[in-house]
Formats: sequence, C-alpha cells, structure tokens
Amino acid sequence: MSLIFLRHPEPEIESGTCYGRTDLSLLDNLDTTVSQLNAELPSFDAIVTSPLSRCKSVAEALAAQRRVSVSIEPDIIEIDFGTWEMRKWDDIPRAEIDAWAKDVLNARSHGGESVAMARTRVQAALRKPRPGPTLWVSHSGVFKCLMDITQSGDPWTASLGFGEFTVFDV
Repeated sequence: MSLIFLRHPEPEIESGTCYGRTDLSLLDNLDTTVSQLNAELPSFDAIVTSPLSRCKSVAEALAAQRRVSVSIEPDIIEIDFGTWEMRKWDDIPRAEIDAWAKDVLNARSHGGESVAMARTRVQAALRKPRPGPTLWVSHSGVFKCLMDITQSGDPWTASLGFGEFTVFDV
C-alpha cells in the first residue's frame, strides 16, 4: 500500500523552540497552503491525521477538497518532549541534551517519551487497515520513525521540510 506522508506546514512559534505535543497554529494562511498542497499531492483514498491542530486543520481542508474521509489517529502525534516543551533549545541543560544524543532511541532525560516509544506507536498505526493509498498528515518525529520502520534510509539524517511530502511503500 502506498502511504503518502505530509509533514504539517510551519507552525507559529519562535525559531529555536522545542515543541512536540504542544498544540500550535499554522504560520501561513490555511487556504493558500491547502490549495498549493492539493495541486501537488498524488491521489489518495483517505486521510489519517495527528490530533494536533497544525495537522488536523490541513487534513480536514484537504479532505473537503478531495472528497475523502479523514480520521484522527492518536498514534501519529508528535513525540512528547516532557519538560523541554516550549523551552528554547539553548536553555535546556547541555547534560540533558547530551544524555539524549548518546541514546536517542531510549533516552528520556526530558521526562517525556523516548523515540523507541514513539516508534512503537507509529508501528501500531501502520498495522491498522486502510483503504488504498492513504495520506498521513503528521510530524517530523513520526516521519523519522517511519523511515526507520520501513528501512527507507537513515532516519537521523533524513529531513522533510514543513509542508513537504514523500511516499512510502508499506
């Protein structure tokens, strides 16, 4: 099955701020963004979205334009960064970041969720039946988990920009 992964457009937040589960608005006009995405995205039969509004608003608008169903999937929400949420990266103690970098998969120096925990959630979402090609509207952390699960390259060096998409064969 073809899974089209769309990273949400840029959120309204000061650059250099750590955010994961924090619910943020989009920086740009939703109508303009969705019109551009609608013109670029390949065909799909359904949309699955993170419950966060920066994804959900895009998913609902695309679903209306494409006349497809949209469902909210809690398992594709962004990683919970715990005490780091909404803090400037430069203000997070260096020792905590170093501990995280030393064991990216399992470290939880922020008290939130480990990457391994997020990967388990994403894998569970992948197991759910979907009708034909599906668009996921989600986050960078989920993208990296998908890269790892599908062995589509190095998830730690891969990146997907705001409002960009890629296709996975799952």
